[in-house]
Amino acid sequence: MKKGLFITFEGPEGAGKTTIIEMLEKALKDKQYNVMKTREPGGIHIAEKIREVILNREHTEMDERTEALLYAAARRQHLVEKVIPALESGRIVLCDRFIDSSLAYQGHARGIGIDEVFKINEFAISETMPDVTVYFDIPPEEGLRRISQHEEREVNRLDLENIQFHLRVQEGYILLQERFPERIKKINANQPIEQVFQDALDLIHTYI
Repeated sequence: MKKGLFITFEGPEGAGKTTIIEMLEKALKDKQYNVMKTREPGGIHIAEKIREVILNREHTEMDERTEALLYAAARRQHLVEKVIPALESGRIVLCDRFIDSSLAYQGHARGIGIDEVFKINEFAISETMPDVTVYFDIPPEEGLRRISQHEEREVNRLDLENIQFHLRVQEGYILLQERFPERIKKINANQPIEQVFQDALDLIHTYI
C-alpha cells in the first residue's frame, strides 16, 4: 500500500520543469524530507533506452500509436522498478512528466484521443496515479524561444514539431485541467524562475 507522496510535473516544451524540480528537490532535502527525483520517459536503464528510441531526431517516420505505446511501456517499467518501491518506503517522489504528457501529446496533439491513450496507460500504471500534478503553464511560443536560447538543453524530436503541434499540446493540457481539477494545479511559468519555484514549493507544502 502506498505510503509516500507522488508529485508529477507537466508542461509544454521549455516551461522550465527540470530546473524547478531540481530546486524543489534541494529545498525539500534541506528540510530533511526523504525525496527522490526522477523523469519520464527514463529514470531507469530500460526506460532510458526506450527514451532514446522515442526522442531520436532521426525517427521521423514513427507512427503516433507506436509512440504512445512506447511511452506507456517505459512508464510501466519505471513505475514497478523505481517509483512504486520509493512510495512504499514513504518517500516523496518528484517525477518530471507522467501520464498527462501522453494524454496531452499523443492523445490530443497527435489526434489519437485522450480516452484511447488513457486506456493504454490504465493497463500500464494499474491504479498508480499522482497525488498532485503541478502544471507549468507558458505560451508555447515562449517555451520554444527559451529552448532556442538554451544551448545545453537536449533538443529532441518533439521540440522540432511545428508551432501548431505545440498549440494543440497546450489545448490538451487545458482539457486535462478541466477533467481533473482536484489533481492538476496550474502555475504561471511565464514569471521569473524564483517566483515559479516559490509558487511550486508553496503548493507542494499543502500536500506534505
